[in-house]
Amino acid sequence: MDVKRLPGTARQLIRKYGSMVNMDTTRGTMNSAQGNKTGSKRRGKVMDVTVWIMLILAGALVVIAYTRDPHLPVQGLKAGGKLFWDILPSLVLAFIAAGMITMVLPRELMTRWLGEESGLRGLVIATLAGTVTPGGPFVQFPIVAALLKSGAGIAPLMAYLTAWSLLGLNRILVYEIPMLGWKLALSRIAASLIFPIIIGLITRFLWLRL
Repeated sequence: MDVKRLPGTARQLIRKYGSMVNMDTTRGTMNSAQGNKTGSKRRGKVMDVTVWIMLILAGALVVIAYTRDPHLPVQGLKAGGKLFWDILPSLVLAFIAAGMITMVLPRELMTRWLGEESGLRGLVIATLAGTVTPGGPFVQFPIVAALLKSGAGIAPLMAYLTAWSLLGLNRILVYEIPMLGWKLALSRIAASLIFPIIIGLITRFLWLRL
């Protein structure tokens, strides 16, 4: 449409409306950017608080250890360094896997199989996945955080974590059955089977109301 051919009043209205739309668009973009900055600042503050708490705790433990024996802090640093190097490969691989999950798995697929609307199927799949997935907490929690970001629901994720804690197949085969016997191990497993689903549902119920 050629605006110049319209009457003067119509041209003024169109120009005024266009200016209002442009202003609204600019405000929306600024608000979105401001929201992202606010979220980043909040995450940064949480990280800062966590670092300060850990720093104070570590400092207090060093002081307590030194008062008991001046050699204990050095021994503690050596033990901590050895533990760090032992878990570093698994930790790096876990974060790589977590990053790849967010890139590789389509959000629609994750929502359909492990989303809030996946129902009992999602809880069962999450329970089975938690049962067969090996690794310690430094492996599991980055993966769970990535799954949550990719669209997995609260109930399936908590079922996954609970199954990993209670029904970890690797620990059952390597430790529990050889040390406690198959009868006691199977009895405990049978008693624990329902808990991942129950805890997942209760966690979601409480999370929605907090």
